Amino acid sequence: MSAARAIGLLLGVAADAAFADARKHGVNSALRRLAAGAERRLHADDRGRGLAYVGLLAGGAVTLGVAVERVGRSRPLVQATTTAAATWAVLGATAVADEGTSIARHLDAGRLPEARARLAALWGRRPGPLDGPALARATVETVARQSSESSVAPLWWGAVAGVPGLLGHRVVTLLDERVGHRTARFRNFGWAAARSDDFANFVPSRLTAALTAVCAPVVGGSGPGAWRTWRRDAVAHPSPNAGQAEAAFAGALEVRLGGGAAYYEGAEERPMLGDGRTPDAGDVTRGVELSRVVGIVAAAGSAAAAVALGKLRGRRGLVLPQR
Repeated sequence: MSAARAIGLLLGVAADAAFADARKHGVNSALRRLAAGAERRLHADDRGRGLAYVGLLAGGAVTLGVAVERVGRSRPLVQATTTAAATWAVLGATAVADEGTSIARHLDAGRLPEARARLAALWGRRPGPLDGPALARATVETVARQSSESSVAPLWWGAVAGVPGLLGHRVVTLLDERVGHRTARFRNFGWAAARSDDFANFVPSRLTAALTAVCAPVVGGSGPGAWRTWRRDAVAHPSPNAGQAEAAFAGALEVRLGGGAAYYEGAEERPMLGDGRTPDAGDVTRGVELSRVVGIVAAAGSAAAAVALGKLRGRRGLVLPQR
């Protein structure tokens, strides 16, 4: 069964590369509508209500995943197919790369309004006041962060926990995206979503940073620079997870990230990450290439981990014969 899970993960990655747009406008839209409806019914300025919101939706996703896993427990073909479908549904690697590439092209051509619109679609950044260099910096930061949350993290949870892990992680990330903001409306209600997201991405974000250091030379980047900047600067970032990938990407691409960041809930002044130059459109392209390579290595690693964990579980389940 471990081989079936590994095959399913790899098939899901291939499907994401081929059919990302279909997934983006289908499954994710349905999940967002469900999250919005539940929020309207449960919202209150209270952490308990926020915890119930996360428990209902994330717990429901995990429960659904457990039921799917049980159906395929003794059917390798079913397990591979359901794992592939779930992986395809939750991965965002191709969509992130496509948006990043589009922004790089607009920046290179000087089409700043188009670049701002694409950045707003890629993540919750408020791009209105950003000039070309600031747009490039914000895009590299977002691509780095999404390399972890939309690629490495789902694959990690898929290898460790199968379909329940894939679905649970996606819902937790979506809820944090929706309500995990430090605004008056969500300061208490969104607390559980934000903390759940921190937990779900704690290990994957650090794995992403390590993979970034390993993969940096493939795109002409600096592996030692990625490692050094990650270990030195990530701790200064206000997010316990986003700073890991952003610092590693800054060192790998030999650029400087951080500084002023505008989001829809307000502006932040963040610490500087890295010692290099200000990013430009070329660095956005290199960042997208690095994100792709990290995702490919993560896919191979997740498949290998699924096989290894399956064998380990099998050994623990062996019952020695009585003498």
